[in-house]
Amino acid sequence: MMTTKPPFDRVVTEHGETVLRVCRAVLGAHTDADDAWSETFLAALGAWPALPLTANVEAWLVTIAHRKAIDITRARSRHAIPVGDLPERASTRGIPDAGDLDLWAALATLPHKQRLAVAYHHLGGLPYRDVAELLGGSTDAARRAAADGMTSLRAILVDPPSPTDFLSKETS
Repeated sequence: MMTTKPPFDRVVTEHGETVLRVCRAVLGAHTDADDAWSETFLAALGAWPALPLTANVEAWLVTIAHRKAIDITRARSRHAIPVGDLPERASTRGIPDAGDLDLWAALATLPHKQRLAVAYHHLGGLPYRDVAELLGGSTDAARRAAADGMTSLRAILVDPPSPTDFLSKETS
């Protein structure tokens, strides 16, 4: 029986939200994440015909998204940031439970490797082996980074610090 790949528009529909969540976890809820999403699917479209039928499409797309996000991060560092303008409002398009921007703010506070490990494993659905390959470490280190990140997120979101916590630290 000969198997064929689905049309590319079905791949975009099926994996678009996952790719956008990964882009936003890496870059923040900013237009840069939308750009990384677009660039991911443009690059994937060009490579789609040569992709083997046995490939894990979701992992392949998350890997491309990771690389596009790194490209955008590098480009950000080379451009001046205007300080006289107000920043754009964060878009809630494509964010599950868009009313809960606290999650995205908490995710942004994690150390870089923890944030990426959480994004790739918990939001992107990649196994720890693939996360380790993307982060450049061992599978155990990827698992530890994701676990530490989730522990930190739970602490921030379940028991957020109150303003009095900061006052008591200043007076002691």
